[in-house]
Amino acid sequence: MTMYGFYVDTSRCIGCGACAMACKDWKDVQPGEGATWRHVTTIESGTVPNVSLVNLSFACMHCGKPACVAVCPAGAISKRPDGIVVVDRDKCIGCHYCFFACPFGVPTYGKDGTMQKCDLCLERLEAGEEPACALACPVDALYAGKLEDLAKIAQEKVAKRLAGATQPSLLISK
Repeated sequence: MTMYGFYVDTSRCIGCGACAMACKDWKDVQPGEGATWRHVTTIESGTVPNVSLVNLSFACMHCGKPACVAVCPAGAISKRPDGIVVVDRDKCIGCHYCFFACPFGVPTYGKDGTMQKCDLCLERLEAGEEPACALACPVDALYAGKLEDLAKIAQEKVAKRLAGATQPSLLISK
């Protein structure tokens, strides 16, 4: 079975928020609705003068064992065979159990009180298109798709990063 997910290259993310805006636009999330399916977080570490910042585009992790599914008393959240965690908003009772169970704080709630979250732009994937967030990234820091393809991209990125950091006299080609 094909499994889907995200890959974020934090060395490339500039924190512009284009991914979050594209998500809101595609899902027609109106200003003031409260729902944020994707957001960019800046993580600061170190002390002056050795401070570093890392930007992370963040959405549902589509966990292998999603805590949100386990605690939902209404059965509104489920994990598809392809790994995508989805919410049936018609079944959601707005209890917030999923929010408290999620270690990433992903679930958000719209004005109607039901849980909303990233579904990897399921309708786009089924049409053979990229999710809106990944398509909008201007610096190719965000990828979405089949986990096997993302693993290959990650391996290539790591190999390039290692080669660039140490400048070895060795070229590795796939």
